[in-house]
Amino acid sequence: MAASVVKAPKCTAKAKDVAQAKPAQANEDSGRRWTLLGVVLLITFATRFYKVTEPDHICWDETHFGKMGSWYINRTFFFDVHPPLGKMLIGLSGYLTGYNGTFPFDKPGDKYNETRYQGMRYFCTTLGALIMPMGFDTVYDLTRSHEAALLSAAYLIFDVGLLTLNQYILLDPILLFFMMGSVWGMVKISKCTAAGGSYTRRWWLWLLLTGTMLSCTISVKFVGLFVVLLVGLHTASELWLILGDLGKPIVETVKQLVCRAIALILWPILLYTIFFYIHLRVLNRSGNGDGFYSSAFQSRLIGNSLYNASMPRDVAYGSLVTIKNHKTGGGYLHSHSHLYPKGSGARQQQITTYTHKDDNNIWLIKPYNKPELPKDELRLLRHGDLLRLEHLVTKRNLHSHSEPAPMTKKHLQVTGYGELGVGDANDVWRVLIVGGRANDTIHTVTSRLMFVHYLQNCVLTSSGKQLPKWGFEQQEVSCNLNIRDKNAQWNVEDNQHKLLPSVSFSIYAPGFFARFIESHAVMLQGNAGLKPKEGEVTSRPWQWPINYRGQFFSGSSYRIYLLGNPFIWWSNLIFLLLFISIFLGNAILQQRRAGQAALQAAAVDRPTSQELCSCCPADSWTKPPDSRVVSAQSQQHMSLQAAAWLFIGWLLHYLPFWAMGRVLYFHHYFPALIFNSLLTGIMFNYIIRSLPKWLQHALLGSLLSVVVYSFVLFSPLAYGMSGPLANEPNSTMHKLKWLSTWEF
Repeated sequence: MAASVVKAPKCTAKAKDVAQAKPAQANEDSGRRWTLLGVVLLITFATRFYKVTEPDHICWDETHFGKMGSWYINRTFFFDVHPPLGKMLIGLSGYLTGYNGTFPFDKPGDKYNETRYQGMRYFCTTLGALIMPMGFDTVYDLTRSHEAALLSAAYLIFDVGLLTLNQYILLDPILLFFMMGSVWGMVKISKCTAAGGSYTRRWWLWLLLTGTMLSCTISVKFVGLFVVLLVGLHTASELWLILGDLGKPIVETVKQLVCRAIALILWPILLYTIFFYIHLRVLNRSGNGDGFYSSAFQSRLIGNSLYNASMPRDVAYGSLVTIKNHKTGGGYLHSHSHLYPKGSGARQQQITTYTHKDDNNIWLIKPYNKPELPKDELRLLRHGDLLRLEHLVTKRNLHSHSEPAPMTKKHLQVTGYGELGVGDANDVWRVLIVGGRANDTIHTVTSRLMFVHYLQNCVLTSSGKQLPKWGFEQQEVSCNLNIRDKNAQWNVEDNQHKLLPSVSFSIYAPGFFARFIESHAVMLQGNAGLKPKEGEVTSRPWQWPINYRGQFFSGSSYRIYLLGNPFIWWSNLIFLLLFISIFLGNAILQQRRAGQAALQAAAVDRPTSQELCSCCPADSWTKPPDSRVVSAQSQQHMSLQAAAWLFIGWLLHYLPFWAMGRVLYFHHYFPALIFNSLLTGIMFNYIIRSLPKWLQHALLGSLLSVVVYSFVLFSPLAYGMSGPLANEPNSTMHKLKWLSTWEF
């Protein structure tokens, strides 16, 4: 099913006539192709850059990615669930166009005023606009059809949803650009290989460009892995065909494999690592994302309390400490002066984990049987000791009892209890060093600790579950009766004690590769843990292809609403179903023909020495080929083959979301939409190819007219709406509210 990469034997029939006709036809095709590409570029940039700086306030996720761009400019460390390249490019584009990184990007709707935000929008829009010409060229190379390429590009250009997603400071246009670039490069490699251009400079350039695009795609979002899988499958298919070409030695397959492994595996991995190296070098100052990372990781951040830290190595009674959950992305043991609500266990003070540093993370280590030690007495904390932990701000002790935890009912509730440090026997905990022995002293940062409740025999743990709004959406802390809980390990991070000597902690600072690995563990965990916020509009994968519901980008008097062009989206579904039907029908027909040919071969003695060209039909033994029929059949086969690969691309970028447990949004479908739109152009051309030329042009012109007209109708969704909402009869958009779930 791969694009043809094996050179077919040349057809000897009418070779002279073909040789004379080819240059003229090639020149004509090339001129037409460049003309259409110019038209595509002109319309694309005209539609994308119209009103690109409007509205002049924060729209949707600009509040996140604009803020992250600012942090790159200010070199302030932060946490995000996506790899860094997209945000780095946003920050770089802002820096190069005069933005100083001081705008707060607090919330959607805030006015930019004098902020130089335009450069970041222009950058994202430019990358989004380049998707369309790449899509045109990709379809043309796959099918050699100007009509298919033009219609595919039109479906991308005139989709108001893709237009909306392209015009703002977001990761999506950057991701879609690199994804489309990967597919474009994949097709160019196949074309160059099929033409016998392997190992030429041009071939290597396309290989390296494709590897670069693949690396950039997955460096923007982890969903870039889907296009990596597509290119990997296509490459494996090509290598399989080369292996089956008996006209080439087997060493040719090995050479192709090695070259592609270098350009499409090793080179992208190297680039991906370099992007992270730059990310960690640039973000070298402490920020609000520190708490998601280990204590050792934080020690590399300028301004962090652990950077070049000098603090006691040992932990003692009377120490003021912060205690961090040792799991990846674990927070600090935290409390605040709010009680658990009715129905969530005892109405005592809440205990949570919190990833941001503040004074509510500080605890005092006390002996279990007395309020405190004499001021001049120093007693180190050791493996197996009993202790109480008093919350410094509220003066309540860490406590557990036989009430169920608020979220994890199999665990016991952990609370803050007592007055001015005086509580009861349920405040007593035994501290254990993981792998420790009797009399081992507890060390700051490096000792992994477990806190086992003295009476309940349960272990202090962070369940990983997010509390509701009454718990400020912080993480639940509970006491697990299974003391082997992997999330029940903690470490002391900050440590203050007047009687203990301080030592430098710079020796515990990790190197690049340790931080590289931890960054990925934190990102993957953060991605998996993304849950919808209260009142947030989310969606499910079944809703996406049918354009069931959009989402607001701007909800002020100047409204922007992300919704696909319904004509394009619904016709995409029709052509997707048509492809499946035609492909399956064609497969059945081919199988039947193969069976018929086998029967004829058994009945008739056919010549075996004749070498047949790949462009000749199966019955060429019995009658001479008609070159026009052969050409039509070849092009139809090429189109169906191309559509099959685009269908695989659609599947890879859509089906995985059905298995994801994280929160999902409408915009996650747009990578799959691009493959569907390219597929539509190919299938429409495939279906009408057998019709007379004048009728083909009439049908193509009619379809393009409907696409353009539907774009004009729905363009206010992208360019801005004002006045009443569409559900009011006096709204200019009232007649366009075709589904009740559309909220514009």
